[in-house]
Amino acid sequence: MDSLITASARALAAGDPLGALKRIALRDDAPALALRGIAMAQLGELARARELLKLASRSFGAREVVARARCVVAAAEVALAMRDFTTTPRSLAAAAHALEIHGDPVNALQARLIAARRLLLLGRLADAESMLMQANAATASVAAAIPPALVAVGNLIAAEIALRALRTGDARMALARAYSAAQRSGIPALYAETQEAQAALQRPAARRIDADGEHAQTLDGVAALLASESLTIDACRRGLAASGYFIPLAKRPVLFVLARALAEAWPGDADRESLITAAFRTRHQDDTHRARLRVEIGRLRKLAAPLARIEATARGFAWQLRDGQQAAVLAPPIAGEQAALLALLSDGAAWSTSALSQAMDTSQRTVQRTLADLESAGQVRAIGQGRSRRWLAPPLAAPLNGFTTLLLLPAALPIG
Repeated sequence: MDSLITASARALAAGDPLGALKRIALRDDAPALALRGIAMAQLGELARARELLKLASRSFGAREVVARARCVVAAAEVALAMRDFTTTPRSLAAAAHALEIHGDPVNALQARLIAARRLLLLGRLADAESMLMQANAATASVAAAIPPALVAVGNLIAAEIALRALRTGDARMALARAYSAAQRSGIPALYAETQEAQAALQRPAARRIDADGEHAQTLDGVAALLASESLTIDACRRGLAASGYFIPLAKRPVLFVLARALAEAWPGDADRESLITAAFRTRHQDDTHRARLRVEIGRLRKLAAPLARIEATARGFAWQLRDGQQAAVLAPPIAGEQAALLALLSDGAAWSTSALSQAMDTSQRTVQRTLADLESAGQVRAIGQGRSRRWLAPPLAAPLNGFTTLLLLPAALPIG
């Protein structure tokens, strides 16, 4: 490797893409193409970066296994930044394995961290945590040689997993390690990212609605509420919680609506007519709806038995709680079915509809309809046309400014 390539690589590692380009901008040999691709990615020119990395990968010989694997890893990171989930993760896993067996544990770690971040964006938190554990185990013997930047990235991933599982103590420790590593790396963008992650702990994450009104809750407040004796109807994860015990109702939407309606009426009762309207979405009620309401209340009573009782009243039904116990609704910072999509877009990246549908585990057509509604309301905007069209939330119009959006993201880990 010649001196210009070495100097360019060092500049990129230090977060100086312009310094790297000054040295290799006019060269078209394989190593220079790869470094130019990484530099363009750091400058935000992702499409051009992808083209250069493909050229570099083809330019390296078949025997240059390490160089080709490094191109695969860099291209995977570009795809992640572009929110492109169409590429198979097998090629990234193969690249990580090749780098590891050829004595490049640092780039092998980079590959596994990219895989973990991809899983995190797709809401597969358990898989992301498993991948992160594999990455840490694979580099345990060479931990002292891992660059601070990768240490910071790994801890940022660990922190987000912990935050979305409401393990705030674990998240704080991971963020402290990430902050220290980012300072040592000397990369301003990474340092700013760790600061932003720490600030999320202090922002409102949800709304508590109870007999005393509505109150903003930080992540610590949310964790404390779910661990308390209060019967909490968790509208962020769709379930019931009390004393650290969680009953999921995400797949039982009617039961969840009834549980929430009863909690919002507590300490009073909810009348049968309002419960039927909320649960069955009908204004024309008859005896069949009242019979169905009794059946659904019976199902909810059975499921909720470990936490609280439901009693019939003259008007309808009510939660019957133990002495000193209260009922509360834990609602997202913004209401509506569009909240999760807005939370994904609020990260500042440009998303395709296919990527959004994968992350939300819903149909692409449903995402397109929701985006059309949000665009007409001025809450999102589109860039590009056809297959290259991407969506993002305008910074000044984003409704989630001032909130942490972790509880709105899909596929959060269950509590308990």
